Amino acid sequence: MRVLVSVTILFLVAAAHAADWPQFLGPARDSRSPETGLLDTFGAKGPKVLWQHDVGEGFSSPVVAGDKVILFHRLGNEEVVECLDAAKGTPVWKFPYPTAYRDGFGKGNGPRATPTVAGKQVFTYGAEGKLHCLDLEKGTRVWERDLAKDYEPRPSFFGIGMSPIVEGDLVLVNVGGRDAGIVAMHRDTGKEAWKATSHEASYASPVAATIDGVRHVFFFTREGLVSLDLKKGDVRFSKRWRARINASVNATSPVVVGNEVFVTASYNTGGLLAKVKANGIDEVWSNDSSLSSHFSNCVAHDGLLFGFDGRQEEGGKLRCIDWKTGAVQWTKDGLGCGTLLFADGKLFVLSEEGELVLIEAAKTYREKARARVLSAGPCRAHLALSKRPALWARQQDAGVLGGEEGEVIAPRWASVGREAHDSSHPSWGSRPTLAKAPLRVAHRR
Repeated sequence: MRVLVSVTILFLVAAAHAADWPQFLGPARDSRSPETGLLDTFGAKGPKVLWQHDVGEGFSSPVVAGDKVILFHRLGNEEVVECLDAAKGTPVWKFPYPTAYRDGFGKGNGPRATPTVAGKQVFTYGAEGKLHCLDLEKGTRVWERDLAKDYEPRPSFFGIGMSPIVEGDLVLVNVGGRDAGIVAMHRDTGKEAWKATSHEASYASPVAATIDGVRHVFFFTREGLVSLDLKKGDVRFSKRWRARINASVNATSPVVVGNEVFVTASYNTGGLLAKVKANGIDEVWSNDSSLSSHFSNCVAHDGLLFGFDGRQEEGGKLRCIDWKTGAVQWTKDGLGCGTLLFADGKLFVLSEEGELVLIEAAKTYREKARARVLSAGPCRAHLALSKRPALWARQQDAGVLGGEEGEVIAPRWASVGREAHDSSHPSWGSRPTLAKAPLRVAHRR
């Protein structure tokens, strides 16, 4: 069993109404938080621990709604949706169900998709294609669908990986079936509302945006970029954007700024920026030299786009480019294919090996702080920022970070800063002994 740590980071000024982080990539699915007054640096001794909790396999990100944090992971032969008290880490409810998923490439057998909280409902999409709707307060099943059985999608490399999106009374999924590439279901019943395309499923999660008064839902399927009309599922436009080889994936969510949308893929494919019209797009620029992301999502701010360029196997590089032209502003090695979000003028970056790096969101690279907050990689679950506010992070072998006012906390085994050791912390860089039982409050230095 792995260890999950709920931690807090980032807090300078009390936020009266901290925003929730109820779905993948945050409230607007753009990797941005509205929080301000956040920490500008880390203390010399680095993060502290608030609480920790056992967690299983998976790359699903934590989501936060009100006083609850929702986790989705695998324990033994079950996928488990688990609700904890966000402030204390104490259990609220748990919903397990059986799974037999085995990853053919040895990349882990836990769920990849992140839960979506909408109102009083929680939607999860397991690695085998089981879609559940649960009651947020009680954790009871409202309905379930076996989408793999119902639509018979073509097999993907690493199981199911896209996170459902809720728009109005619909929940939408890139299922990947023939004549059912994208399926919309009524969120209260699970019954099919419409289906569209025959596009295979990707690992990119959809985003929604209103452009010139028109509501778009943008999917980046295995075939490329698609915009759909929510009422009937009519395809407004489709742009093929994928690698020329079959052994490839599309895995990053579209990024929307104003009336433009950006998508990116690795495998000699590259990035595409397009201007969106009511029923089509005009290409602004495209190339394979600006930002070609393997699976790490990007974030935009003030005319700049930040993301990880390059294949994970070859060592990704954090990069800043000009949104309008694709011109590279700076590149930083050594962080692998991590995750990042924007808040309060800063980038909060979690490296693939568990280092938290605070960087100014600017044309020039300025690193403000760095500390190891998780024991080891791979850290592929996306960061979340919410609750008083707190930074939440997870890795495959350990960790969710969260916390309370004024604190920076991390796993109890993490020695953040080479001088920050005590008798209960292993030496810098050593592998931790994983806890066998939940710990509510650990070391506060």
